[in-house]
Amino acid sequence: MPNPNQQFTGWRKSSRSNPNAECVEVGFNPDGTVTGIRDTKQAGNPNRDTLAVSRAAWASFVDAVRRGDLPD
Repeated sequence: MPNPNQQFTGWRKSSRSNPNAECVEVGFNPDGTVTGIRDTKQAGNPNRDTLAVSRAAWASFVDAVRRGDLPD
């Protein structure tokens, strides 16, 4: 299981982010095997939570979004 306390780099906002800060950021661990997901609204909180998923799980999620397979 991915460790949410590991270090992630290269954080970036979703290209579909809302200007009202209703968005998420993704980053990757140094070897690229784990994706971290966090809430942009919590940017000033050093203790904000990060959801950690395998790179394969993240890729599967993104593919499902692109195909429109997820409910609204």
